[in-house]
Amino acid sequence: MCGHLGLPIPSPAIFNRIGTRFRREVKTFAARHDIPILHLTKPDRTRWDDRQLDHVRPYLDRAQRRGHFGVVAIVCAQEFQRVFGAVNRSAKPGVASFDFRKEERRVGTYYFCLLDRDFGPGFIKLCTYFPYPAKVWLNGHEWARRQADREGIAYTPLANGFASCAAPARLQGICDRFGPADVQRFFDTWSAVIPTPFTDADRAAGYWWELSMRQVEVSRTLVFDDPRRARAFFEALVADNVGVGRPQEMAVVFARPLRRPTTHPDRTRVFAPGTEGRIDFAYKHSRVKQYLKEGRALRIETVINKPADIGVRARLRHLPELVAKARQVNQRLLMIERAGQGGAVGSALIERIHQPYAREGQRTGALRFGDPRAMALAGALCCVVHAVTGFTNHSLRGLVAGLLGRAYSSQQMTYDLRRLRLHGLIQRLPHTHGYQLTPEGIRVAVFYTKLHQRLLGPLLEADRPPASRELRRALATIDHAITDYVALARLRPAA
Repeated sequence: MCGHLGLPIPSPAIFNRIGTRFRREVKTFAARHDIPILHLTKPDRTRWDDRQLDHVRPYLDRAQRRGHFGVVAIVCAQEFQRVFGAVNRSAKPGVASFDFRKEERRVGTYYFCLLDRDFGPGFIKLCTYFPYPAKVWLNGHEWARRQADREGIAYTPLANGFASCAAPARLQGICDRFGPADVQRFFDTWSAVIPTPFTDADRAAGYWWELSMRQVEVSRTLVFDDPRRARAFFEALVADNVGVGRPQEMAVVFARPLRRPTTHPDRTRVFAPGTEGRIDFAYKHSRVKQYLKEGRALRIETVINKPADIGVRARLRHLPELVAKARQVNQRLLMIERAGQGGAVGSALIERIHQPYAREGQRTGALRFGDPRAMALAGALCCVVHAVTGFTNHSLRGLVAGLLGRAYSSQQMTYDLRRLRLHGLIQRLPHTHGYQLTPEGIRVAVFYTKLHQRLLGPLLEADRPPASRELRRALATIDHAITDYVALARLRPAA
């Protein structure tokens, strides 16, 4: 305000003057280009068709029919934003000395709803108050679809995805090509068209926006050849994951070690609105969604609402790193679920871990099924089986102690981690004190836990409720037959 604008006193009145000019320019821009300005109130959550997109959709559809690219509508709204407020800290009458601090305030915002030649529908949101926060939203799938159309790749669409493709390798190459430059190009192109709070002189002096990542969604879609198989698989997946490894599993889906309790809750939801099912996993600000898309495809969406949740910086140039890590989350989730659906373990692996094992010139103890400590280890690893990475001596020790029901020292945990590592069930993360499960470790942990909790446990208590009536009747019949054989052999206890 003083150095660049050359004003004698930094004052909130200057913010008001800039905001007024910006609002006036928006109205002039809309009138010149015949663009409607929609004044929307807070959406009615009881209605499914009262979202902002629902009000803008008719204008987008009309622009698409006409082949017109540009701003199709401007939405004016009042929203809470982090902006600068000012307090006069001078006690002298007529003297102004303002103290500026950021605070949540309800201010005016403009959504410039766009139809872009490469991205299709998108928007740029600009706030009318300093420091004029901006938000850019666009759809990478729409970009990939339009690139495929230009290259003549035949495909079958599937609700924000592809059901099939004649050249999947070429289509994957297009998706991999998407990067920060495409997003920056979108913003640079349209910010030069729409009015902004900053003038050309401001931008030349370096006062402009630098894009960072606020929310990024990375999905993987598995399309089944028959909708019946998709539904059956998803229902089996829901049933298989109920009660195993929650809620700690979510802490590791994002490959972040839980060395201490976090203030952000880890949440898991399994619900079925109507006939559709969905599984949600939440970790800090981010989440993973699994659901059936159009009844024929399993979609996994990793939604990163704060890049720091998975150890990535927020600047736009780190988008490739974030996408790569989000894809790893999707892949780990599939790997874990594959182990859960087919939990059988080969005899060679069982024989190896059931006896002392020498590796890297070191000899380690066995991990025998039924041993309380080994079973507690397997159960604890199942609690972090979705983790695959990110558990430490400290975070795993509490889980093992809880399953054992007795004291379990750090030295015992160190010994057991060594056993697991030498058996090839876990591996150390480079340059850290954390570990991750290997594919064999995932299978062993799931197999041990399921065999103990879901097979042997219920069978050993099958002669009384809550075992099924049919199983109890069958066991009673066997018991009567054996008792008769004992009686015929004159082996009954003497009366």
